[in-house]
Amino acid sequence: MEDDTERKVDKGLKLRELTRVMGPVEAEVIRSFLESQGIPCILRGQMFQGIYPFSVDGLGELKVMVSEADYVLAKELLAECPLPDKE
Repeated sequence: MEDDTERKVDKGLKLRELTRVMGPVEAEVIRSFLESQGIPCILRGQMFQGIYPFSVDGLGELKVMVSEADYVLAKELLAECPLPDKE
């Protein structure tokens, strides 16, 4: 019998980059927001942030990835709830 508490991974799932951010806090806020709207996402680049907790010329960027099927809705939701401007 299969354990329902384990996440099922669709190995054919195609991911698309939704946005890039420069820190783990901003990435977690976006992930939390999207998941509260029913859109699962993956953060890529976390290992680099863990080893080198700084960013130079985009080396420490985190990519927020969503499935192709959720991309349009996720982009719209993120546009409606923008993060503070980066200056």
